[in-house]
Amino acid sequence: MNAARTWHAATAALAVGGLTLQLVLVVIGNPVLAEVEPPGLGMRLYRFAAYFTVESNALVAFAALTLVRNPQRDGRAWRVLRLAGVVAITVTALVHFVLLRPLLDLEGWDYVADKVLHMGVPALAILGWVCFGPRPRVSSATVWVALALPLGWTVWTLAFGQVDGWYPYPFLDPDAEGWPHVAVALAGVTTLFVALSLAARWWDRRPAGVADPPT
Repeated sequence: MNAARTWHAATAALAVGGLTLQLVLVVIGNPVLAEVEPPGLGMRLYRFAAYFTVESNALVAFAALTLVRNPQRDGRAWRVLRLAGVVAITVTALVHFVLLRPLLDLEGWDYVADKVLHMGVPALAILGWVCFGPRPRVSSATVWVALALPLGWTVWTLAFGQVDGWYPYPFLDPDAEGWPHVAVALAGVTTLFVALSLAARWWDRRPAGVADPPT
């Protein structure tokens, strides 16, 4: 129990620290991703929050903080947010490593924030979930409800992008890549989300049998 609390506390501290550092860099006008001329502060803050990386790290931080208080935390809504965070942070790390890392040329604190949010936090979050659970917590219903979160983010991102012409990731930009390319990218990422969610359900139920109903 103490080991689990320590691990979750370290995960929460790294996630909150990484998010805070990135927010400070955004506020002072450092480039985010590949932007050469950052917009005004209000738009910079919106774009900071619009990155899936930020949202996945926030989900991880929330779950980790609750697990510091109670390593056996449960509840229907909590199960959804916990699974969504674990899967989302895994996708964040994979997409960054495969698609985005070659596009970045960061230095100093920008480099530090990038590595914390895309490598450090995912490593701690995934290992913490594998080693400490809690489990069983993932049912079929939990999987499909959790998938609604990235779906909602995608719909909002594409819709808002049509309004202001900005997309948080290059592979989602239909103006630059074309809708067929975006559709293929979304199909691939969606498949990854579903596969990871189902794998998480399998792993969650494997050691301890069928999940108990949340209390």
